This record gives sequence, structure tokens and C-alpha cells, in this order.
Amino acid sequence: MNELQIFGYIASVLVAISLMMSSIVKLRIINLIGAACFSTYGFLIGAYPVFILNGFIALIDIYYLIQIFGAKEFFRIIEVKTNADYLNYFLNFYKEDIKKFIPTFEYKPNENYHTMFVLRDTIPAGLVISEYLDDDIIYLKLDYAIPGYRDFKMGKYVFNEIFKQKKVKKIYSDAGNKKHQKYLMKMGFEKCTLDKKELFCMEVK
Repeated sequence: MNELQIFGYIASVLVAISLMMSSIVKLRIINLIGAACFSTYGFLIGAYPVFILNGFIALIDIYYLIQIFGAKEFFRIIEVKTNADYLNYFLNFYKEDIKKFIPTFEYKPNENYHTMFVLRDTIPAGLVISEYLDDDIIYLKLDYAIPGYRDFKMGKYVFNEIFKQKKVKKIYSDAGNKKHQKYLMKMGFEKCTLDKKELFCMEVK
């Protein structure tokens, strides 16, 4: 197997990997790289149908990425009661996926719980459940985005705008799995403790 064949296999693998991405942005970016490589491979071996087809796919990916990054998205929150039917349906529908990110999550609401859906261009893209420990301190029980909307935009909207509007000063959160911890640190959380329990927390500025 020569270097050119290896290059072709790598291009094929990248295209295949892109199709497994739950995030539309990651799918487009990886598919763009794979299609561009595969198009180059087709040109180098003289397989011009492969060159043309994958070049066209790469152009489509570029077009949609420009649309994604250039378009203005609209966010809005809808607060719901802790026993709302749609809330229970949503939690049950995404139960297994939620457990992957926050294995410790259990929905046992009390009078201090606050639940809100985050709409992204009218789509209920995420759910935020918090418990107020004080007037300006909350324990974030759940901060979940559905597949395809995990690009940090929703988190930035919630932490930088919504919680500021609600006069929240400090937020605690369970660590969750490694991906969730990475997300929390991206949002500005740091490791801390509360009642001898290891958590993540952030000061809302």
C-alpha cells in the first residue's frame, strides 16, 4: 500500500466519521475535510467523477457552514411548572442520554426548584433545572442540550444573560462525566466543594 492509497483511506474514514456526529457543526466540518481530501485523492489518481462529486460535496459543506456561523439565532426561555406534562415527557424521552452526561441526576422537585426550556429558533433545544439555595445562589441540577445543539451557544445565553437577569450571583453544579466537566469549564466553572461534596461552581459577573 503506497502513500496515496493511505491518503484515500484516511479521506474515506473522515467522511464516515462525520456521519456519526450528533452535532451538525461537527458533521459539516469533518465532512468538509473528508470530502476535500477525497476530492484531492480522486484528482491525483485520475478518477475525475470522484474528484467532481466530492468537490461538490465540499462546496455544499462550506455553504452550510457559512449559513450556520453567519446566521443570527434567536434564543428564548419558557418557564414551566415542575409537574408540567411536557417536562415529564421530555425528561423521560431523553432519560438515557441525560444519564450519560450527568449520572447522578434525579428529578425530585421541591418548592425551590425552577425549570425552564431554552428555545433556539423556536425549537426546545435544551432544559435547565435549578434549585435555589438562597435568593442569589442556585444549584444547577440539570443543564442539558439535545443532540445537534451542543455547541456552547445555549450555555452562554443561559449563564451570560438569563441568570444575570435573575440576579444570580453563584451557581453550583454536579460534575457529570468528562464531557460535561469540559463544558462546565468552558462556561467558566471551577472545582469547588459544598457541604464536603466535590462540585463545580462559578461566580456570575
